[in-house]
Amino acid sequence: MSEAVGPGDLVICVNVAPNHATGRPTPLVAGESYRVFAVMEFACPCGRSDALLDVGVDFAWCQTRFRLLPKPKAQTRTRRVTAPKEMEPV
Repeated sequence: MSEAVGPGDLVICVNVAPNHATGRPTPLVAGESYRVFAVMEFACPCGRSDALLDVGVDFAWCQTRFRLLPKPKAQTRTRRVTAPKEMEPV
């Protein structure tokens, strides 16, 4: 997944198990979406992933806690432009 995820992508949290190293509960919320700030290309201590994701909560999290959300498709919108009314001098 590290090739597919990059900075700025949206991911959804699917695993809120305790922290791998400390055993403390995580501040992540299951089902909550997070924006990826950075992908750190070194293996997680748990051995299940090859990268850690920085989502702005604490330090970095194992990428197995997240699933990549699809990118929104661009939509074209028609905009109404209003021209200023011309005034006649009096």
